[in-house]
Amino acid sequence: MRPSKPSQTQDFVSAQHVAKLAGVSRSAVSRAFTPGASIAEETRRKVMAAAETLGYQVNDLARGLLANKSRLVGLVATKPELGFRTHLAAALTKALIARGSIPLMINTGQTDAELLAAQRALFGHRAEATIILSGSPPASFVDLARRNGQPLVVIGRSEPDADHVEIDNGSAARQAAALFVARGFTRLGLAGSRSATPSVVEREKAFCAEARRLGAHVLAVRGGDSDYAGGRDAGRQLLDAPERPQGIFCINDLLALGVIDHAQREAGLHVPQDLSVIGFDDLPEAGWLSYGLTTFRQDPTEMADTAVALIDRRQSEPHHPPVRVRIAAPLVVRHSFVPHTSFPSENEQDSVR
Repeated sequence: MRPSKPSQTQDFVSAQHVAKLAGVSRSAVSRAFTPGASIAEETRRKVMAAAETLGYQVNDLARGLLANKSRLVGLVATKPELGFRTHLAAALTKALIARGSIPLMINTGQTDAELLAAQRALFGHRAEATIILSGSPPASFVDLARRNGQPLVVIGRSEPDADHVEIDNGSAARQAAALFVARGFTRLGLAGSRSATPSVVEREKAFCAEARRLGAHVLAVRGGDSDYAGGRDAGRQLLDAPERPQGIFCINDLLALGVIDHAQREAGLHVPQDLSVIGFDDLPEAGWLSYGLTTFRQDPTEMADTAVALIDRRQSEPHHPPVRVRIAAPLVVRHSFVPHTSFPSENEQDSVR
């Protein structure tokens, strides 16, 4: 006779089903799945064979609630579907699963009702830690995480009493300005975003300050958002100016793609012959043949691994002062802008990363 399984109206295979098939007690099943627990090897073998037959999985969420601790780690983001944030979220979920954690993506939404629902979802599940992604999740999430005693890691923004993963935005933006000026460009453009997130503002300010220090004129505009449509909007503003820029630095790749398409498809210009463009992020689309975007690379895997390591450190050293880890954003040269000085090709750069 085949072993009986729970009917389709039941939610899942329970430990009691495993105990019945194995001919052992419910507590024996629990001990079999608890590392270090005392249990006879023959009993453990029976339990595991029954679990395999029934497809049983331990209910880790229930265990965590009973112990007032979960393996959930909250990932908080505004517009997680946008640009580089999607790749960072994917890298974080992969790193957390490898750690044995359960990632819980929280989209803060745009309204007060969405924000309240997001807060309830995160803190109602007693997440063991919270990671605030780049963007603009409100400070209320940070405050709630602190009050709940959670380890907190923020990426791409600054918060007191939190561990930080930062990209060296300033150095990259200053390098972009210096590269343009070294090519003899004196009229530069800055394509920013009205989202005005901390990373956006840092890149904008550093580029404009360095370009002006080097004697270049900068026309700075902001598109509607940090996305492709915002890039087309920024490109329109910049290229309709009486003296159009020779080179444009875009605070992210999505904006840069929009700028390039506006320049080539609507303004009748050619990149890089008539206009040079540098982006920031190194999205996969930046390497498409139709764009060939020179950009600064953010490595989502390195950022995710760093964030997870900070959670581990905070749990083992809860009273250690907050840590800031700054990660470089190396230049990736493609055909939208080639520096005057000698740089390795994209393939050569890939080989040394």
